Amino acid sequence: MSSCTFCGHGDAPESIYDFLKDKIEQMILGGKANNFYVGNHGNFDHMALRILWTMKNKYPDIQYSVVLAYLPEKKDSFEMYQEGETLYPDGIEKSLYRFAITFRNKWMVEHSEYLISYVKGDLEEQQKL
Repeated sequence: MSSCTFCGHGDAPESIYDFLKDKIEQMILGGKANNFYVGNHGNFDHMALRILWTMKNKYPDIQYSVVLAYLPEKKDSFEMYQEGETLYPDGIEKSLYRFAITFRNKWMVEHSEYLISYVKGDLEEQQKL
């Protein structure tokens, strides 16, 4: 089972929703990935999760997990996720709290063959750095 993960800016605009949906569907239909890992921080992650919810109805054989960086303190914090959707990576409990998101992201990349990302910014400015 090939896996795909997502990394993107938290303030990704809704205008990329259809593009992201097309890319996810291409991964499924092309037989590249049937398992997906998505984070739970920011709009890019939330868009990917919404798309995966709808794709699961259309393609019931796909699997996805919301990979948590932190355990919620209250059960109410799970309202956004359905039962069985979350995953807490082994070893993250040993990570310092401030590095938990980095640990989670690294774990997702290491457990995936594919990555769909959204990065915004001025390419010319980034090249100067």
